[in-house]
Amino acid sequence: MVGLVRRSSATVGSAVFFFAGPGTVTVLVPWLLTGFRWHEPVPHWWPARVLGGALILAGAAVLVRAFSRFVREGRGTPVPVAAPDQLVVGGLYRHVRNPMYVALFAVLIGEPLLLGGLWLLYPLLLWCFVAPYVRWREEPALVRRFGADYQRYRSEVPAWIPRLRPWHG
Repeated sequence: MVGLVRRSSATVGSAVFFFAGPGTVTVLVPWLLTGFRWHEPVPHWWPARVLGGALILAGAAVLVRAFSRFVREGRGTPVPVAAPDQLVVGGLYRHVRNPMYVALFAVLIGEPLLLGGLWLLYPLLLWCFVAPYVRWREEPALVRRFGADYQRYRSEVPAWIPRLRPWHG
């Protein structure tokens, strides 16, 4: 029963964080910046729109899968105050250490392509905060929490550019 309660709490916590965190970054802020108005910056922009739509759909799918992996495999949430009990290294985490961030940036780059806006400065500015945060705050916390297991995982799986073949640690 304790495992079921823990999983239920992790599911609810992850869902709340999903809408509060990625929802704010990928929906609320871009909407405040642009009103989600469509533009045609150059003639024949449709290939960029198709690419943008694909990036948004792929990024959203990866986000959902990565969040659910935290609940199923880690028995926790991506939120540090309710961190997982187990190091999450399955699924997409076998290809890249930070699939949630990679997915967020796919969505954030896809939005201006889809809408025809040239507001790519937002994801670039966000990247300037996220990358150092991950390197200097998240990774040391994971080393303290999971020790040698995380250090081995970090040495084998890239942080940002997914490896083609999954890691089998």
